[in-house]
Amino acid sequence: MTVRILAAAGLAAGLIVAPAAAPAQDAALSQAQRTEVEQIVRDYILANPEIVYEALTVLQQREEMAAAERQREMVVAFRDQLNDSPGSPILGNPDGDVTLVEFFDYQCGYCKRMLDRVLQVAEDDENVRIVFKEFPILGPQSTTAARAALAAREQDLYLEMHNALMSFQGPLSDDVIFGLAREVGLDVEQLQADMNGDAVTAEISANLELARTLDIRGTPAFVIGDNVLPGAVGLGVLQDMIEEVRSGSS
Repeated sequence: MTVRILAAAGLAAGLIVAPAAAPAQDAALSQAQRTEVEQIVRDYILANPEIVYEALTVLQQREEMAAAERQREMVVAFRDQLNDSPGSPILGNPDGDVTLVEFFDYQCGYCKRMLDRVLQVAEDDENVRIVFKEFPILGPQSTTAARAALAAREQDLYLEMHNALMSFQGPLSDDVIFGLAREVGLDVEQLQADMNGDAVTAEISANLELARTLDIRGTPAFVIGDNVLPGAVGLGVLQDMIEEVRSGSS
């Protein structure tokens, strides 16, 4: 806390001194004048310590706004990779007028909570297109699960495998993953062969790189229009965001 206060005091002092120091470009302050100004600044901060926190708040707000703007710019720049990557599975209307992109990990409890909400969005809105981005960041079993789900596309059972993995409560293991695969009707031997295919590897690598570019660091994360929506959110939030994009207000 002390370090933070000292840093904040330095920031506030800089904000106060900067306007006074500008004319020094034409006529430098004498040492006595500089000492006097520094004493005035010090006395002012001690008498009004709240300005330190006000300055930090303003700085933090500016940094957050700048980061959000950079993120929006990246979303626009990488729109095709987000929405139209042939390696990413799709749920809902392939020709929908609004695309919802989800980055997720099968070992993420918050992602599991979102399963029913995402499926409900697709059920309630016949004009929405949902793009699944496998984003395994929670360990080796997350990667195995993501590979298995993507490989299940070769047997036209991606959504079934996705739902089974998301619905499973408990730690994942190879036995669990391949047991779920059998339950949904997958040929496990073929699945295991397809899991190591170039297309699966390329899709996961592309998703990891895309998330890094968009500064997506956790799961779940949704991209709707130009906006990145991090974390588990209510069904109504997703639906409202979709309608905002559809109406052109976002």
